[in-house]
Amino acid sequence: MGTAFMIDESRLGPEIDRRAPKVCFFEECNKDSVALVGGKCSSLGELINAGVRVPPGFALTTHGYADFMQEAGILAEIGGLLDGLDHDDMDKLEEASRTIREMIESRPMSIELEDLIAEAYRKLSVRCYMPAVPVAVRSSATAEDLPGASFAGQQDTYLWIRGIDDVMHHVRRCISSLYTARAIAYRIRMGFPHEQVAISVGIQKMANAYTAGVMFTVHPATGDRSVIVIDSNFGFGESVVSGEVTPDNFVVNKVTLDIIDRTISKKEVCYTADLKTQKSVAMEVPAERQNIQSILDDEITELAWMAKKIEKHYGRPMDIEWAIDKNLPVGGNIFVLQARPETIWSNKQKAPATTGASSAMDYIVSSLLVGKRLA
Repeated sequence: MGTAFMIDESRLGPEIDRRAPKVCFFEECNKDSVALVGGKCSSLGELINAGVRVPPGFALTTHGYADFMQEAGILAEIGGLLDGLDHDDMDKLEEASRTIREMIESRPMSIELEDLIAEAYRKLSVRCYMPAVPVAVRSSATAEDLPGASFAGQQDTYLWIRGIDDVMHHVRRCISSLYTARAIAYRIRMGFPHEQVAISVGIQKMANAYTAGVMFTVHPATGDRSVIVIDSNFGFGESVVSGEVTPDNFVVNKVTLDIIDRTISKKEVCYTADLKTQKSVAMEVPAERQNIQSILDDEITELAWMAKKIEKHYGRPMDIEWAIDKNLPVGGNIFVLQARPETIWSNKQKAPATTGASSAMDYIVSSLLVGKRLA
């Protein structure tokens, strides 16, 4: 019998720096930390350090991810399953994805890594004055929003996760979501080597939202940079981000913060916490609330002000996720959950010219002509 050929798995995945942190809190990160904690978590750290109200949390770093993958001893097998796949062959992609994800999710973490995550989760719970604080567990890939390619949204997010055992399970699920069929196909199509994509996982205090949604500091339909557009629905923002409901829509003048257009939609579904099961569940919005505006005008104004602050900090149009926590008092209950550069209109040479009184200056002039008070 011949000698077995041994593969050095340390060469197949991201290189591990034994001195680098495997877990770090968001405030220890900034926009230059993408290689360490991925796009989402580095953005959250940048926002916190810029004075934006963000729920606290921590990240399993890319070094922690690399440590887990090498300890699991599955890198060579993953490489073999991905070798020669065609981005158009969905059956083969799904089969490979299913096998890889099952491998990742079934592997235990090292005692050291598990202890680091458990201790960070305990500290977060103490900071939030809540035992086993509910968290959102979010994937944060290092290749998110690269010029010419956006990997954002291809990995998973899990809401209202409580207790260290569930946190650990969903951390592994986030890691495995690096190998969804969609993510594998996209990397193949873009010519991006699988082994060069690392992932971080963010564990962030869950805002117990009675209203949440997204906002853009450029009009997503027209490219008009003089307005802020806010979409909202009751409950967690998942229903808005996933497109499951038609949200309420508000257009705010970026200079005066006046609401210049509003559309109240029929909102039949929302996501909220089931207090018995301690899980995030989809629920039917009561009939009497379905056509009610899901956010107060004062809250719209504060959100728009926060969006202006974030856009000024980054120096470019932004796509922002937000939530309003029902457990906290007014004045400190509006939180930014994520902010990323807007990519569609920002990548165009020039936004289309607007017509009518839709630009900031047009709006101010027209308001003065009719004698409207601007502030």
